[in-house]
Amino acid sequence: MASKLTCPACERTYEAGPEEPWRCGCGHPLEFTERPYPEGDPLPLSRVDTSDGLWTFFEFLPIEPHVTFHEGFTPLVDAPDWDAAFKLEYVFPTGSFKDRGATTILSRAVELGVERVVEDSSGNAGAAIATYAARAGLEADIYVPADVAQSKLMAIQRAGARPVRIEGSRQEVTEACQAAVTGVSGGDNDGGATASDGESGGGGANDDGDDAPYQTGDGWYASHAWNPAFFAGTMTFAFELAAQRDWRAPEAVVLPIGHGTLFLGAYRGFTLLEEAGMIDRVPRLLGAQAAGYAPIVEALDGDPFGESDAESAIATGLRIDAPARQEEILEAIETTDGDAIALGDDPVEATLDRLHRDGFYVEPTCAVAAAALERYREDGILAPGADVVVPLTGSGLKTL
Repeated sequence: MASKLTCPACERTYEAGPEEPWRCGCGHPLEFTERPYPEGDPLPLSRVDTSDGLWTFFEFLPIEPHVTFHEGFTPLVDAPDWDAAFKLEYVFPTGSFKDRGATTILSRAVELGVERVVEDSSGNAGAAIATYAARAGLEADIYVPADVAQSKLMAIQRAGARPVRIEGSRQEVTEACQAAVTGVSGGDNDGGATASDGESGGGGANDDGDDAPYQTGDGWYASHAWNPAFFAGTMTFAFELAAQRDWRAPEAVVLPIGHGTLFLGAYRGFTLLEEAGMIDRVPRLLGAQAAGYAPIVEALDGDPFGESDAESAIATGLRIDAPARQEEILEAIETTDGDAIALGDDPVEATLDRLHRDGFYVEPTCAVAAAALERYREDGILAPGADVVVPLTGSGLKTL
């Protein structure tokens, strides 16, 4: 039986089903009522059957594996020139780490009997959701910015999904998508029409907790920012990394933050491992945001532009003004003695060139975390020789 959803803020519980709300009426993101993890000592990686990919860690997941390409166990490689290790998340089936969440969220959709999924994305999450929806035999509508990269648009279309191009900001794309799944009219947004300035996602929160935005429109909101099923997948990053290191956590992990899906997934995964007694510490989580789109940095009393005086034009995947789970991201940073910094295009472009010359063919957004690694060292946040891992999150093939 599919897990119910609960609100950590007001403790309200919602029944599982294709019309379940995508957010609590109090405005807080929902979570699964189940939070499983195994007991006993972990096996060494040499004795673990990894043929099911990230689903090897099914005991941690409140979802059955219905939709999968056996993705996961991405390589962890030494990068001596960077004094770090890189986890190559860009070798997933659709070329980004978003496949971690796509396999779990589409598996959840199948569990619930969903027929159509709807998602909003700047590209990578949309391509992943579209691809896994095709694997599941489900229809998919993917709301994207009108200027979405052609390579990502084609990935969505060729998987048989329907791209809905929205003029305006990334937030307006989200609002148009949420209006569709809740049945609130947002204007004719098919084929590149401009998003209206009408209501978004159920018309806002209600203090009494009774105004949850139920999915009464045309489709189930497979949101990588809101749906807890997506985070069930991204936390497998931590499980794999720990297993690949003989169940030893690194001192720090440097990760990109847009909506924070991988950042929070890592935090949740390492926290579960520590609670299960499988690792002895949760690593410091150090975030990297794009200049001008750095609400986490700003909330930490930092400069959202870093040393840049312009908004980032290159890190398109991180251009998020209001992360759905901002408070959770800030809590993860505080709990792990972490930090977050913003970087402009110059250091990101220089780092991208360096990554390519070292044989890591990644997309521009992916270079933000590697650039932050160098900045954290320069600023003394990371000591020389610190044991650090950086995920490389998206393939350079997507920029062609």
